[in-house]
Amino acid sequence: MKTTILCALLLTGVFAKAQTNIDSVQLIKDIRTLSSDKFEGRRTGTKGSRMAQFYLLGRFKQSGLQPFNKTYEYPFYFREGDKQVMGTNLYGYIKGKSDSIIVITAHYDHLGIKKDQAGKDSIYNGADDNASGVGSLLAVLGYFKKHTPQHTLIFAAFDGEEEGLKGAAAFLKQLPVAVNRFILNVNLDMVSRNDKNELYVCGVTPYPFLNTFVDAAKAKSSTVKLIAGHDHKEDGGQNWISQSDQYEFHKQKIPFLYFGVEDHPDYHQLGDEFEHIQPSFYYQATHHILNVILAADKGL
Repeated sequence: MKTTILCALLLTGVFAKAQTNIDSVQLIKDIRTLSSDKFEGRRTGTKGSRMAQFYLLGRFKQSGLQPFNKTYEYPFYFREGDKQVMGTNLYGYIKGKSDSIIVITAHYDHLGIKKDQAGKDSIYNGADDNASGVGSLLAVLGYFKKHTPQHTLIFAAFDGEEEGLKGAAAFLKQLPVAVNRFILNVNLDMVSRNDKNELYVCGVTPYPFLNTFVDAAKAKSSTVKLIAGHDHKEDGGQNWISQSDQYEFHKQKIPFLYFGVEDHPDYHQLGDEFEHIQPSFYYQATHHILNVILAADKGL
C-alpha cells in the first residue's frame, strides 16, 4: 500500500507537472505487472514466461506495432543440459520514412522460481532485471505510435538472455529483413533504480559517432545523470559490451547503445521487486532513452 501511495504521489506531482512524451502511468503499470508473482519469474520455457508473452502481445497490439509475416512470435530452441528448451522472441515494427532500421531491444526473461536455503520455493521477479527495460521499450513504442519516425523501428522483446543471450543470437540468425538495413541497436537492461541517480550508456567508445546523440540527450534538463562509459577494454569487469543482448549486434558490426545501471544489492536476488524500483528515476531514465533515440533517428 505504501508503494502504491508513493507512486501515485510521484505520478500526480513530479510526473504530471512535466511536459512529457512518456505515459508515466502506463510505464509504472507495465513494470508492476511484468514483475508480479503471476508471471513466476518469467524463466524461459515456463508457464510464467508464456503468461508474460501474452501480456506483451496484448501491449504490442494495443500500441499499433506492425507484425512481420502476420505474427509477433518467433520461437527458437537451445540445449540446457540434457533437455531442449524453447524460447520465444516477440517483435514487430513501425514503418518510418526510410527503410533503414533502428532496432530497440529489451529481454523479458528472468530467473524463474528457485528454492531458497530452507528449501522453500521463491520467485525471482526481476523488476529491474528486466521488467524495467521492457517497460521503457513499451513507453518508447507508445511515443512512436503517435509520431512517425524517420527510420523504420523494430521493437523486440527477447527471450533467453539469462541463458546466454540466446534470443538475441536467434534473432540475428533469422533476421526479418536484410542485415545491411540495420544501422543501430538500442538495448535496455536494468534502468529503474540507482542511488546515485546515474544511468550509463555503453557503446560510444567502439562507435564514437554516437556521442553526438548522447550529448544531445545530456543537454536536456534531468535529475538523472546520463554517463557514457563501461565500454573500454581497460575497464575489466566494468566493460559491459558483452554483458547483454547488444553484444550479438556488436559481433555483427551493427553499432549499439546499451542503457543500464550499475549492479545493486538486489541484482539476481529475491529483492529485485517492484517495491524497490525508484519511480522518479525510472521515469527520467526512460526520458533520456527516448531523447537519445529521437536524436539518432533524426541524425543518422
